[in-house]
Amino acid sequence: MTLSPRPAVEPLLAGDELELAVEAGERWWGGSVDDGLSMPYGTRPFTRDLGGPREPGGPSNQSAPVLLSTRGRVVWSERPFAFAFDGGRLRLSGRGIEVSRAGGTLREAFLSAAHRFFPPSGRAPARRLFSGPQYSTWIEHPYTPTQEGVLRFARDLLDAGLPPGVVLIDDLWAEDYGTWRFDRARFPDPAAMVARLHEWGCSVMLWVVPFVSPDSAAFRELEGRGVLLRDASGETAIRRWWNGFSAALDLTDPGAVEWITSRLDALVEETGVDGFKFDAGDVRDYRADDRTAEPAEPVDLCEAWARVGLRYPYNEFRACWRMGGQPLAQRLQDKPALWGPDGIGSLIPEMLAQGLIGHAFVCPDMIGGGEIGSVSAQGATDQEFFVRYAQVAALAPIMQFSVLPTRVLDATHLAAVREALAVRAALLPRILGLVDHAAATGEPIVRPMAYHAPGLDDVTDQFFLGPDLIVAPVLAQGATEREVVLPEGRWRADDGTAVEGPARVTVACDLTRLPRFERLPAR
Repeated sequence: MTLSPRPAVEPLLAGDELELAVEAGERWWGGSVDDGLSMPYGTRPFTRDLGGPREPGGPSNQSAPVLLSTRGRVVWSERPFAFAFDGGRLRLSGRGIEVSRAGGTLREAFLSAAHRFFPPSGRAPARRLFSGPQYSTWIEHPYTPTQEGVLRFARDLLDAGLPPGVVLIDDLWAEDYGTWRFDRARFPDPAAMVARLHEWGCSVMLWVVPFVSPDSAAFRELEGRGVLLRDASGETAIRRWWNGFSAALDLTDPGAVEWITSRLDALVEETGVDGFKFDAGDVRDYRADDRTAEPAEPVDLCEAWARVGLRYPYNEFRACWRMGGQPLAQRLQDKPALWGPDGIGSLIPEMLAQGLIGHAFVCPDMIGGGEIGSVSAQGATDQEFFVRYAQVAALAPIMQFSVLPTRVLDATHLAAVREALAVRAALLPRILGLVDHAAATGEPIVRPMAYHAPGLDDVTDQFFLGPDLIVAPVLAQGATEREVVLPEGRWRADDGTAVEGPARVTVACDLTRLPRFERLPAR
C-alpha cells in the first residue's frame, strides 16, 4: 500500500475560548469513543467536557483532545477541552486550543491531525492479535480461573473447530491485586499450562490493573517506597472501583513504572506468557487534586498506564487518553447482550470513533457482549444475536470470544459462526495489509463511509474496511434483509452481483450472510 498524502495546513484560530460557525453540511468526529453514537456531531445539540469527571461505573473508553470535520477542519489541544454544538455553532473551552484546515475532506483532516499530533509509530501490536481470535476466560470463568479450567476452555474451542488464537486469562489468576504472581492453589504449574497452550498453537495473555489491594504485602512495600497515588491530604489514596477498594500506582513516578514492569517481565521470563491485558486505569479512577510525583491530571495518569503497555507487543486496553498512532490494541467498553443502540448497534459507530482519534487496532468487545451482569442475567443466549455479533467482529481488526460458542449455540447457529470465521480467514491478507498500512500511516482500518465517500456523512451502520471494501453487517433482530448505501463506482457484492453506484440496494440476509461490496476497477 502507498503512503497517504499529507494535506497542507491552514491555521485558523488559537486560544482558550473559541467559537466557530458550523459550515453548511459540515459534520464532526472525535473526542470520546463513548460518544460514538452521537457522531458525527453538528446537527443536534451535544456537549462534552473531555477532562470532566465521569460517573462511577459509567462508560469509559478511549478519548483524545481532537475533533475532525468533513470539511477538513481540525481542532486540537495538548490538554483536555470542553466542546458544545448548538444552534449551528461549535464552542470550545480549554487551554491552548488550535483550529486549522487541511484540505476539504474528513480524510484530509485525519491525515493532517495524525501527522502533526499523533504520528504513527511504524509498529503494530503482535500480529497474532489479528491473525487469530482472542479467547477471553472472562464470561466462562469470571473471578474463578484455574489451570484446569483455562486448559479445558481452550481445548473446547479448538475441538469445536475454532482456530488457534490468543488465550486471555482474565481477573483473579493472581494471589491479589498488585501481587502479580500466579495463585498456586489454582495454578499449580503455570509454566506447564502456558507451554501446553503454546503447543496447541495459542499465545497467552494475563489481565492486570494498576491497583494494589490494601493491607497486602505489596501495598506495604509500595507505600514504603512512596510510589502509590496520594490524595489531596497527602495520604495514600484508596479508591473504589468495580472490584472493591484499592490503592493505585502513581505511574508518574519512575519507581512505580519500574516496579510493575519488573513484575510483568518476571512473568514473561518465568512462565512464558506472551503479554498482558491492561484493564482499568480509567480517567474516572483519579482526581484533579491527587498528589503525584510529577504534575499530572487524571488524563495523564490514564495515559501513563497506556505507556506501560508499549513495552509488550501483546497488549490490550479498554481505557486510554491520547496515544493515537501507537502499537496498542484498543477494545470497546464491555457491552450488554442487547439488540439496539445500547448493545450491538453501538459497535460500528464506536469502532469508527476509535479509528478517527488514532486508534486503528480496534476490537468490538467480546462476541455476544462482555458486560457480565447482562450476559449472566440473560439466561439462555440469544443465538441469532450471537451470530450477528460474530459477523460484526469477523471483519473488525481484532475478533474476541469469551462465551463458549459450543455451550450456547445449536448446530445451525454454530455453523453460521464458523461461516463468519471463514469470511475472516478469506479476507485476512487484506486485514493484515491494513494493519501494516495503519502502522506506517496511522490511517484507520475500519473507516466511516464519509472517509472515502464525502456526502455519506450520516451512514454509520456500515463501514469501509480499507478503501475498497464496504462491510454492512446485519444489526436488527429478525432481519432477513438490509439496505446498503454504495457511493459512486462499480461494486461487486459477496454473492457476485455487480452494482453501479451511487445506489441504495436492499440485500437478502439469511443467518449466514455478512453483506460486503468490493470496489471494481473503472471501465
